Amino acid sequence: MFFMNSHDQSLALLQTLQTELPKQRVLIIDRHPPARDSMRLMLSNLGITLVHGAGSSAEVLRQVRNNRFDIILSDYILEDGRDGQQLLEELRHARLLPLSAVYMIVTSERSYHNVVSLAELTPDDYLIKPFTAEMLQGRLIKALHRKYILKDIYSQMARGEFPEAIESCDQIIAEFPAYQLDAQRFKGELLQALDKNEEARRLYEGLLTLKPIPWAKMGLAMVARNENHLEEAEQLAAELIEENPDFLSAYDFLSLVRESQGHLVEAQEALQEAALRAPHNTLRQRQVGDLALQNNELDVAEKAYSRVLERHRGSSLRSVDDYTSLSKVQLEKGNPTAAREIIKHLRRDWRGEKQGELAALVMEGLASKKEGNEAKAQQAVEQALALQKELAEETGMEGLGSKRLTVDLAQACMETGKEMEAHELLRQVATEHHDDFRVISHIEGVFEKSGQVDVGRAMLEEVGAEVVNLNNAGVLIARDGELRTSVDMLMNAANRVPNVQFLVNAARAIFTLMDQQGWDADLAAKAIDYLQRAQAKAPRNPRVLQAREIHAQVARKYGIDTLDMEAGAPPMEKHP
Repeated sequence: MFFMNSHDQSLALLQTLQTELPKQRVLIIDRHPPARDSMRLMLSNLGITLVHGAGSSAEVLRQVRNNRFDIILSDYILEDGRDGQQLLEELRHARLLPLSAVYMIVTSERSYHNVVSLAELTPDDYLIKPFTAEMLQGRLIKALHRKYILKDIYSQMARGEFPEAIESCDQIIAEFPAYQLDAQRFKGELLQALDKNEEARRLYEGLLTLKPIPWAKMGLAMVARNENHLEEAEQLAAELIEENPDFLSAYDFLSLVRESQGHLVEAQEALQEAALRAPHNTLRQRQVGDLALQNNELDVAEKAYSRVLERHRGSSLRSVDDYTSLSKVQLEKGNPTAAREIIKHLRRDWRGEKQGELAALVMEGLASKKEGNEAKAQQAVEQALALQKELAEETGMEGLGSKRLTVDLAQACMETGKEMEAHELLRQVATEHHDDFRVISHIEGVFEKSGQVDVGRAMLEEVGAEVVNLNNAGVLIARDGELRTSVDMLMNAANRVPNVQFLVNAARAIFTLMDQQGWDADLAAKAIDYLQRAQAKAPRNPRVLQAREIHAQVARKYGIDTLDMEAGAPPMEKHP
């Protein structure tokens, strides 16, 4: 790791970065071509000539998929009423923005909500118009300096080398006091990722004895949750919110803890408070809608889903769930006409895409049933089942995308007398997502609506037992030393039940086998595929991160380069 100890050497690094600035590849995002030209001229005065421009979010997404940018300068106000904050959310969610890239928002907006939203989504900085080339240069150098100091942590995390990343954190803590807190924050998150909760607790408690640091208290709450001390976690999050009302991820965490305890009303209240403070966070708005729908607060759910649908239409974050959820609210309110209007928009916005047509058919069936048109409901549901089967054959069950839509299809089957098909669909989703309490709650809701609570409970218990037995068989054989047999069994389990646990177990078994018997390119490709699929489902799941660490260790043993799987993953603390 290339670091220098003295203050003079740090100043030398700043001077080096200033000479390196012209080599940075920059993307300017502004809907007005003259504004992009003006920024381009300002950058050229700083010697920066590798400059791209984009006038729309769609163009931005195309550019970042085809180029790796060092710096992104985004105007706050984008086209169609969207903004740079939403774009940042999209880039991070789609894993298109590396941690090493500088994202800076240019804005003349000084209102309270905009500033809070920007701070929550953690751009590296933001510039208030008007500004000079010297001001821009100073901000860029400062941001790049921080990125450079932390670069080894970023790259080691990307390769799954988490112990090495912790060592880099310790080196920065010792040698660069100005970035000590950045390194401490990463170290705490990495310790949690490696399930070293006691070490993480000591780190956070030590920091909090020095001064009140909001993210350290948040980390302590997350450790409590990891250790299943839910009351302690809830209390710490509540205290953090009282002390720092604008630390919005604490509201998300508090809501999650309350929801996991079955306190849905209180969970909704926490999320709504955060949504009032930062109304532009659409992922949070979606969760507000989900909880409000469960709590039968239909007006709140309608408002939340409508905001999500409005902001996500045409974006990479769009989902058929946004349409179906709003349609279900209208049906619950007894307004099938409004539900049909949403279905019409769904068909228009997702024209030519089978998943969109599947969602429209499911909601068509539910709306027709609500209107008392049994024949039309039956026809729509039969068409939906046929299309769902076609999609599954083309892409596999994971290719269907929305698990929620599959559960909605099961509900439509249930309401049209197709109980066998409904139970098959619900069993399938429950098997793949048996450890996701939100999915299980959704399934329970379908059984409850149909008056089959006991049937649903029995099915879920049976599925849980099957999953445990299927997993344990391969794991126990591995413990007996029959690694090849274990690999075959766990791969079969992952192919049958591609949930996070099974995908990770199959990947780990393959890496363990290769650690003892040598590198096998074909097996390694399968393990990496399992690992990537698991990471797509749960980027910050400790099981996934630990499997990535094993991958890195075994690959390094045989001199194999590891893949950069981190890409633009958001900071770990954003996903409590």
